[in-house]
Amino acid sequence: MIPVQNVYYMLSYAFKVLNQQGYKKIASEEFKNTADLMAAILAKGIASQLKRGLEKDYLAKTEEVSSVRGKIDITQTLKTNSMLRKKLVCSYDDFSENNTMNRIIKSTAQLLLKGDIAKTRKKEIRKLMVYFANVRPINLYRVNWNLQYNQNNQTYQMLISLCYLVVKGLLHTNANGTSKLMDFLDEQRMYRLYERFILEYYKRHYPDLSPKASQIPWALDDGEDHMLPIMQSDIHLERGNTVLIIDAKYYERSTQTQFNKHSLHSSNLYQIFTYVKNRQYQFGDEETTVSGMLLYAKTDALIQPDNVYQMHGNQISARTLDLNLSFEEIANQLDRIAQDHFTSIRKI
Repeated sequence: MIPVQNVYYMLSYAFKVLNQQGYKKIASEEFKNTADLMAAILAKGIASQLKRGLEKDYLAKTEEVSSVRGKIDITQTLKTNSMLRKKLVCSYDDFSENNTMNRIIKSTAQLLLKGDIAKTRKKEIRKLMVYFANVRPINLYRVNWNLQYNQNNQTYQMLISLCYLVVKGLLHTNANGTSKLMDFLDEQRMYRLYERFILEYYKRHYPDLSPKASQIPWALDDGEDHMLPIMQSDIHLERGNTVLIIDAKYYERSTQTQFNKHSLHSSNLYQIFTYVKNRQYQFGDEETTVSGMLLYAKTDALIQPDNVYQMHGNQISARTLDLNLSFEEIANQLDRIAQDHFTSIRKI
């Protein structure tokens, strides 16, 4: 199990806002589990947003009122006999904080209150929820997470992303329909966080390598690419004519076993080899060094991937990143990968 503190550091790379002054104190705190960590970050984020003010939107509203407001809905007024009560049914735009983003935040906070988090954290969140009195809860199972951000609400992006992680990674539905908040993120969400963390680490400390998650074109003779799948790399590092393509892998089991023999997941190896050979093709006759690496998160298994292969002129390696170490040692592992493949590269 990855130490909770390291999950925070991974999040701090994935979400740059966590490096701001208001969040830095979290790095020195101790947490019972990931749910407790998420509650702490969300509480800080909500408090920060309240200082700016909750985002308000014009929301369409129809209700029975005593005086004309907006547009009179004649049909509904007659249908409900409102005039007999000296009222009218009107449709109008209400400038309210009861929008989707605030509803998601409130419902996620209420969900965390049911989890195994510190009592002080629960008290802090309950105090913050007072400011959400006019915000209605939302069904978190039915939320459309493809929300639009602009200059006015961009401060919500990290908060909503955190809510998404809590709902998708911690909320578990049992066979009988009941739900329970787990202590640690599920494998799929950790996979995405792991992948993004590595990319953002290299972006921050090795900008000279132009880190990105780039698409690799197919090496086609006639240019016909109809129905070919997109080759999307996780981490693409490049300086001059030297390229390293890293495929981040976060599995419960980093190897496959058949007849008591351990081997790399065949699909992983085929994938990275395909990326490397097609990227090599782009350089034409230029002298280049294109390498590929499968970077697995280390598991508790006795046998871990640690191999280097020379395949048709290219180096393909399989390594592990030990996330159970101190964050300084995790960083050292990532630094060595960059320094082993790129001469005289400097960390910033």
